[in-house]
Amino acid sequence: MSKPIVAIVGRPNVGKSTLFNQIGKKRVSIVDDIPGVTRDRIYMDAVWLEHVFTMIDTGGIEFEAENRLLTSMRQQAEIAMEEADVIVFVVDGRAGITNTDEEVARLLRPTKKPVVLAVNKIDSPKQEADVYEFYNLGLGEPIPIAAANALNLGDLLDAVVASFPETDTAEEESDEIKLAVIGRPNVGKSSLVNALLGEDRVIVSDIPGTTRDAIDTHFTKDGIRFTLIDTAGMRRKGRIEEAVERYSVIRALRAVDRADVVLMVLNAVEGITDQDTKIAGYAHDSGKGVILVVNKWDIYEDKDEKSTLRFTEDIRAKMAFLQYAPVLYTSALTRQRVHRVTDLAKYVADQQSMRIQTSVLNELLQDAIAVNPPPAYKGKPLKVLFMTQAGIVPPRFVIFVNDPELMHFSYLRFIENKLRETFGFEGAPIRLIVRSRKSKEEEL
Repeated sequence: MSKPIVAIVGRPNVGKSTLFNQIGKKRVSIVDDIPGVTRDRIYMDAVWLEHVFTMIDTGGIEFEAENRLLTSMRQQAEIAMEEADVIVFVVDGRAGITNTDEEVARLLRPTKKPVVLAVNKIDSPKQEADVYEFYNLGLGEPIPIAAANALNLGDLLDAVVASFPETDTAEEESDEIKLAVIGRPNVGKSSLVNALLGEDRVIVSDIPGTTRDAIDTHFTKDGIRFTLIDTAGMRRKGRIEEAVERYSVIRALRAVDRADVVLMVLNAVEGITDQDTKIAGYAHDSGKGVILVVNKWDIYEDKDEKSTLRFTEDIRAKMAFLQYAPVLYTSALTRQRVHRVTDLAKYVADQQSMRIQTSVLNELLQDAIAVNPPPAYKGKPLKVLFMTQAGIVPPRFVIFVNDPELMHFSYLRFIENKLRETFGFEGAPIRLIVRSRKSKEEEL
């Protein structure tokens, strides 16, 4: 099931990033008094009353600015609003309604999306009378908050989650493998989908951002049923001129949430970019199986027998968190190695669904400890006692120790490497959870 998406919008310097950080309980957006500090959308998952949702922090919306950067920021915010399930419109209670606030309100009304109006910087009772002015925006009841010290954030979040769309909890389980095709604009996602399907089911264009809506396409290959979740969906009539280089992340959010395996498409000619890393990082953080598909390999210049090796090494260096992901070199245009995508997807789906018996896991654990004993911390030895598998998709393992604070991340990585050396788990992220011996005794 896709998590609801909440976009935080408003003009510059009203406290959007501060609110974003307060809700997320950690500093992710840069907070500064200089308007325009948040130049790109930033994404973070948050939880309120058992509702898990994804927040988008956007740059400020300016309508009169000629500055190209500010124009791009406005376009980014507009894209976020289009994709969001709920929009939080933040205004400055001390400044009152500005012309830009009124323009943003006019922009919001046609979206037909639930809008929660947050009047920020209301941190004393005598300021509460200033809130009533914002009824004039015609967006419903304004909610006074003070993001800097988290005042009334509970009321705001209650209104946000109350506006979430209803979900069908009775969604049918399917034995289909759901594949999400994600990546930057113009890396060849649509062409790859067409090559996989053997027909032009998705419009292809050289214009980055041509495609706007995700499309689910069902097909069968070698008796196995697949669903392609194409984040590069079909072209929608109307505007395609907005700055699209960075909007691709939000396209990936919903698709990744619904997928079993993610096809992360890279452009061989352009190489690995920061945006590639950002998109792939979301797939990794979501615990999905990942296949790195290097497309346009047919036009990669100066190829030799070591080109794939060098390119793979570059991927591993820039996407260190995806060491486990297989890399496939393809050409959607010539269909070179495209036939291997579904075979590899089936393999990764099986790998992330693998279960290992507890007795076998602990044999491996004892062998690993014998080869590399756990290090001590401040003179106190770490004792690794027991390991069991807690779940699949992604594979999750619980390791019981005498004191979790003694477990260094490097030793966890050592254990993960041993799991991969022994059992594979290719394409699947592994989650290792460390618990104390008391937790083990309580469960027993």
